[in-house]
Amino acid sequence: MPVATVNGLSLYFERAGTGEPLLFISGTGGDLRNKPNQFDGPLAKAFDMISYDQRGLGRSDKPDRPYTMADYADDAAALMESQGWDRAHVVGVSFGGMVAQELALRHPRRVRRLVLACSSPGGAGGASFPFHEIGHLEGEARAKHLTPFSDTRRDDAWASANPDAYAKLIAMGSTDPFAGEPGRREGAMRQLEARADHDTWERLAQITAPTLIAGGRYDGIALPETQERMAGQIPGAELRFFEGGHLFMVQDRAATAAMIAFLNR
Repeated sequence: MPVATVNGLSLYFERAGTGEPLLFISGTGGDLRNKPNQFDGPLAKAFDMISYDQRGLGRSDKPDRPYTMADYADDAAALMESQGWDRAHVVGVSFGGMVAQELALRHPRRVRRLVLACSSPGGAGGASFPFHEIGHLEGEARAKHLTPFSDTRRDDAWASANPDAYAKLIAMGSTDPFAGEPGRREGAMRQLEARADHDTWERLAQITAPTLIAGGRYDGIALPETQERMAGQIPGAELRFFEGGHLFMVQDRAATAAMIAFLNR
Protein backbone atom coordinates (compact mmCIF):
# COMPACT_ATOMS: atom_id res chain seq x y z
CA MET A 1 0.00 0.00 0.00
CA PRO A 2 1.60 3.33 -1.07
CA VAL A 3 1.96 5.45 2.04
CA ALA A 4 4.03 8.59 2.61
CA THR A 5 5.09 9.65 6.08
CA VAL A 6 4.63 13.42 6.25
CA ASN A 7 4.23 15.84 9.14
CA GLY A 8 4.15 12.98 11.62
CA LEU A 9 1.37 10.98 9.97
CA SER A 10 0.93 8.44 7.19
CA LEU A 11 -0.93 9.53 4.05
CA TYR A 12 -2.27 6.93 1.64
CA PHE A 13 -1.77 8.00 -1.98
CA GLU A 14 -1.96 6.64 -5.51
CA ARG A 15 -0.02 7.60 -8.62
CA ALA A 16 -0.73 6.97 -12.28
CA GLY A 17 -0.04 8.29 -15.77
CA THR A 18 2.88 9.99 -17.48
CA GLY A 19 3.74 13.56 -18.33
CA GLU A 20 4.00 16.67 -16.22
CA PRO A 21 3.36 16.22 -12.48
CA LEU A 22 -0.17 16.95 -11.26
CA LEU A 23 -1.41 16.89 -7.67
CA PHE A 24 -5.17 16.28 -7.44
CA ILE A 25 -6.72 17.30 -4.11
CA SER A 26 -10.16 15.84 -3.53
CA GLY A 27 -13.19 17.16 -1.71
CA THR A 28 -15.11 16.65 1.51
CA GLY A 29 -15.01 13.03 2.64
CA GLY A 30 -12.74 12.00 -0.25
CA ASP A 31 -11.70 8.34 -0.07
CA LEU A 32 -9.80 6.65 -2.90
CA ARG A 33 -11.57 3.37 -2.18
CA ASN A 34 -14.75 4.85 -3.65
CA LYS A 35 -15.00 4.04 -7.35
CA PRO A 36 -15.08 5.49 -9.91
CA ASN A 37 -12.77 8.31 -8.83
CA GLN A 38 -10.25 10.76 -10.26
CA PHE A 39 -8.00 7.97 -11.50
CA ASP A 40 -10.76 6.74 -13.80
CA GLY A 41 -10.93 10.04 -15.69
CA PRO A 42 -8.86 11.87 -18.32
CA LEU A 43 -6.51 13.66 -15.90
CA ALA A 44 -4.72 10.43 -14.94
CA LYS A 45 -4.07 9.76 -18.63
CA ALA A 46 -2.81 13.27 -19.41
CA PHE A 47 -0.40 13.74 -16.49
CA ASP A 48 1.78 11.98 -13.94
CA MET A 49 -0.92 12.33 -11.30
CA ILE A 50 -0.85 11.83 -7.55
CA SER A 51 -3.94 11.94 -5.38
CA TYR A 52 -4.36 10.93 -1.77
CA ASP A 53 -6.66 10.47 1.19
CA GLN A 54 -6.35 13.60 3.30
CA ARG A 55 -5.74 13.41 7.04
CA GLY A 56 -8.74 12.01 8.87
CA LEU A 57 -10.07 10.23 5.78
CA GLY A 58 -9.84 6.91 3.99
CA ARG A 59 -6.68 4.92 4.60
CA SER A 60 -4.66 7.86 5.91
CA ASP A 61 -4.00 8.50 9.60
CA LYS A 62 -6.70 10.12 11.67
CA PRO A 63 -4.87 11.94 14.47
CA ASP A 64 -6.98 12.71 17.51
CA ARG A 65 -6.68 16.48 17.50
CA PRO A 66 -8.19 19.47 15.66
CA TYR A 67 -7.15 20.01 12.04
CA THR A 68 -6.56 23.35 10.32
CA MET A 69 -6.56 24.37 6.68
CA ALA A 70 -2.86 25.12 7.09
CA ASP A 71 -2.35 21.50 8.18
CA TYR A 72 -4.02 20.25 5.01
CA ALA A 73 -1.93 22.56 2.81
CA ASP A 74 1.29 21.56 4.53
CA ASP A 75 0.38 17.88 4.10
CA ALA A 76 0.00 18.45 0.36
CA ALA A 77 3.37 20.21 0.10
CA ALA A 78 5.09 17.52 2.17
CA LEU A 79 3.57 14.75 0.04
CA MET A 80 4.95 16.41 -3.08
CA GLU A 81 8.38 16.66 -1.50
CA SER A 82 8.26 13.01 -0.41
CA GLN A 83 7.77 11.99 -4.04
CA GLY A 84 10.60 14.16 -5.32
CA TRP A 85 8.39 16.85 -6.79
CA ASP A 86 9.67 20.40 -6.41
CA ARG A 87 6.69 21.79 -8.33
CA ALA A 88 3.50 20.49 -9.87
CA HIS A 89 0.25 21.55 -11.40
CA VAL A 90 -2.52 21.45 -8.81
CA VAL A 91 -6.21 20.69 -9.25
CA GLY A 92 -8.35 21.18 -6.15
CA VAL A 93 -12.01 20.18 -6.18
CA SER A 94 -14.53 21.58 -3.67
CA PHE A 95 -12.83 21.24 -0.24
CA GLY A 96 -9.70 20.30 -2.18
CA GLY A 97 -9.89 23.71 -3.85
CA MET A 98 -9.80 25.33 -0.43
CA VAL A 99 -6.70 23.30 0.41
CA ALA A 100 -5.21 24.26 -2.96
CA GLN A 101 -5.73 27.94 -2.18
CA GLU A 102 -3.82 27.56 1.08
CA LEU A 103 -1.14 25.53 -0.69
CA ALA A 104 -0.65 28.24 -3.31
CA LEU A 105 -0.42 30.87 -0.56
CA ARG A 106 1.77 29.00 1.93
CA HIS A 107 3.99 27.23 -0.63
CA PRO A 108 3.81 29.35 -3.79
CA ARG A 109 6.93 27.86 -5.38
CA ARG A 110 5.32 24.42 -5.33
CA VAL A 111 2.44 25.35 -7.67
CA ARG A 112 2.97 25.71 -11.41
CA ARG A 113 -0.60 26.16 -12.64
CA LEU A 114 -3.71 26.02 -10.47
CA VAL A 115 -7.28 24.86 -11.08
CA LEU A 116 -9.88 25.65 -8.42
CA ALA A 117 -13.05 23.69 -9.15
CA CYS A 118 -16.37 24.36 -7.38
CA SER A 119 -14.53 25.90 -4.44
CA SER A 120 -14.95 28.97 -2.24
CA PRO A 121 -12.65 31.43 -0.45
CA GLY A 122 -14.70 31.99 2.69
CA GLY A 123 -14.81 35.31 4.47
CA ALA A 124 -16.23 38.27 2.59
CA GLY A 125 -15.81 36.37 -0.67
CA GLY A 126 -18.42 33.80 0.28
CA ALA A 127 -18.36 30.39 1.91
CA SER A 128 -19.50 27.07 0.50
CA PHE A 129 -22.50 25.22 1.90
CA PRO A 130 -22.11 24.80 5.71
CA PHE A 131 -21.74 21.02 5.93
CA HIS A 132 -20.71 21.35 9.56
CA GLU A 133 -24.28 22.40 10.37
CA ILE A 134 -25.85 19.17 9.10
CA GLY A 135 -23.62 16.68 10.92
CA HIS A 136 -26.73 15.24 12.55
CA LEU A 137 -28.08 14.10 9.17
CA GLU A 138 -27.03 10.69 7.89
CA GLY A 139 -27.86 8.31 5.08
CA GLU A 140 -31.05 8.98 3.15
CA ALA A 141 -31.97 12.09 5.15
CA ARG A 142 -28.64 13.70 4.34
CA ALA A 143 -28.83 12.76 0.65
CA LYS A 144 -32.34 14.20 0.33
CA HIS A 145 -31.29 17.41 2.03
CA LEU A 146 -28.24 17.92 -0.20
CA THR A 147 -29.63 16.93 -3.60
CA PRO A 148 -31.24 20.31 -4.46
CA PHE A 149 -28.07 22.10 -3.35
CA SER A 150 -25.76 19.86 -5.35
CA ASP A 151 -27.69 20.82 -8.49
CA THR A 152 -30.27 23.57 -8.14
CA ARG A 153 -32.29 22.16 -11.05
CA ARG A 154 -33.13 19.12 -8.90
CA ASP A 155 -35.89 20.72 -6.87
CA ASP A 156 -39.11 19.10 -5.63
CA ALA A 157 -40.78 19.51 -9.00
CA TRP A 158 -37.89 17.76 -10.73
CA ALA A 159 -37.94 14.94 -8.17
CA SER A 160 -41.65 14.42 -8.75
CA ALA A 161 -41.23 14.41 -12.52
CA ASN A 162 -38.20 12.10 -12.45
CA PRO A 163 -38.84 9.57 -9.66
CA ASP A 164 -36.48 6.88 -10.94
CA ALA A 165 -33.55 9.28 -11.43
CA TYR A 166 -34.24 10.86 -8.04
CA ALA A 167 -34.34 7.48 -6.30
CA LYS A 168 -31.02 6.54 -7.89
CA LEU A 169 -29.41 9.78 -6.71
CA ILE A 170 -30.66 9.30 -3.17
CA ALA A 171 -29.48 5.69 -3.09
CA MET A 172 -26.02 6.70 -4.27
CA GLY A 173 -25.80 9.55 -1.79
CA SER A 174 -26.99 7.43 1.12
CA THR A 175 -24.36 4.72 0.87
CA ASP A 176 -21.13 4.67 2.87
CA PRO A 177 -19.50 1.25 2.57
CA PHE A 178 -16.89 2.19 5.15
CA ALA A 179 -19.16 3.54 7.87
CA GLY A 180 -18.22 2.29 11.30
CA GLU A 181 -14.47 2.18 10.73
CA PRO A 182 -12.48 3.36 13.77
CA GLY A 183 -11.99 7.12 13.67
CA ARG A 184 -13.91 7.59 10.42
CA ARG A 185 -16.71 9.77 11.78
CA GLU A 186 -14.33 11.76 13.99
CA GLY A 187 -11.91 12.42 11.13
CA ALA A 188 -14.72 13.51 8.82
CA MET A 189 -16.06 15.91 11.44
CA ARG A 190 -12.61 17.41 12.00
CA GLN A 191 -12.39 18.06 8.27
CA LEU A 192 -15.73 19.88 8.37
CA GLU A 193 -14.61 21.94 11.37
CA ALA A 194 -11.45 23.03 9.52
CA ARG A 195 -13.55 23.78 6.44
CA ALA A 196 -15.87 26.00 8.49
CA ASP A 197 -12.88 28.20 9.41
CA HIS A 198 -11.58 28.50 5.84
CA ASP A 199 -10.93 32.11 4.82
CA THR A 200 -8.41 33.08 2.16
CA TRP A 201 -10.37 36.02 0.77
CA GLU A 202 -8.04 38.84 1.84
CA ARG A 203 -4.98 36.83 0.72
CA LEU A 204 -6.14 35.63 -2.70
CA ALA A 205 -4.43 38.57 -4.42
CA GLN A 206 -1.10 37.03 -3.32
CA ILE A 207 -1.58 33.92 -5.50
CA THR A 208 1.00 34.07 -8.28
CA ALA A 209 0.30 30.82 -10.13
CA PRO A 210 -1.76 31.06 -13.33
CA THR A 211 -5.24 30.11 -12.14
CA LEU A 212 -8.41 28.73 -13.66
CA ILE A 213 -11.64 29.05 -11.67
CA ALA A 214 -14.13 26.41 -12.82
CA GLY A 215 -17.71 26.11 -11.64
CA GLY A 216 -21.09 24.60 -12.39
CA ARG A 217 -23.89 26.89 -13.52
CA TYR A 218 -26.33 25.16 -11.18
CA ASP A 219 -24.14 24.68 -8.13
CA GLY A 220 -25.89 25.49 -4.86
CA ILE A 221 -22.90 24.45 -2.73
CA ALA A 222 -20.15 26.60 -4.27
CA LEU A 223 -22.24 29.35 -5.78
CA PRO A 224 -21.58 30.80 -9.27
CA GLU A 225 -21.37 34.30 -7.85
CA THR A 226 -18.65 33.10 -5.48
CA GLN A 227 -16.65 31.82 -8.44
CA GLU A 228 -16.98 35.23 -10.06
CA ARG A 229 -15.72 36.99 -6.93
CA MET A 230 -12.72 34.65 -6.65
CA ALA A 231 -11.82 35.21 -10.28
CA GLY A 232 -11.85 38.95 -9.66
CA GLN A 233 -9.63 38.63 -6.61
CA ILE A 234 -6.85 36.39 -8.01
CA PRO A 235 -4.59 38.32 -10.42
CA GLY A 236 -5.11 37.19 -14.01
CA ALA A 237 -7.46 34.35 -13.09
CA GLU A 238 -9.63 32.84 -15.81
CA LEU A 239 -13.25 31.88 -15.15
CA ARG A 240 -15.21 29.09 -16.86
CA PHE A 241 -18.70 27.79 -16.16
CA PHE A 242 -19.95 24.38 -17.23
CA GLU A 243 -23.30 22.64 -17.57
CA GLY A 244 -23.86 21.03 -14.22
CA GLY A 245 -24.03 21.52 -10.50
CA HIS A 246 -21.43 20.73 -7.86
CA LEU A 247 -20.51 17.60 -9.82
CA PHE A 248 -20.09 19.46 -13.11
CA MET A 249 -16.84 17.61 -13.85
CA VAL A 250 -18.92 14.44 -14.19
CA GLN A 251 -21.95 16.11 -15.78
CA ASP A 252 -20.14 18.09 -18.49
CA ARG A 253 -17.36 16.32 -20.40
CA ALA A 254 -16.03 19.65 -21.65
CA ALA A 255 -14.95 20.58 -18.11
CA THR A 256 -11.98 18.25 -17.68
CA ALA A 257 -10.90 18.84 -21.27
CA ALA A 258 -10.79 22.57 -20.54
CA MET A 259 -8.74 21.99 -17.41
CA ILE A 260 -6.23 19.83 -19.31
CA ALA A 261 -5.91 22.48 -22.01
CA PHE A 262 -5.30 25.17 -19.38
CA LEU A 263 -2.66 23.10 -17.57
CA ASN A 264 -0.87 22.28 -20.82
CA ARG A 265 -0.31 25.89 -21.89
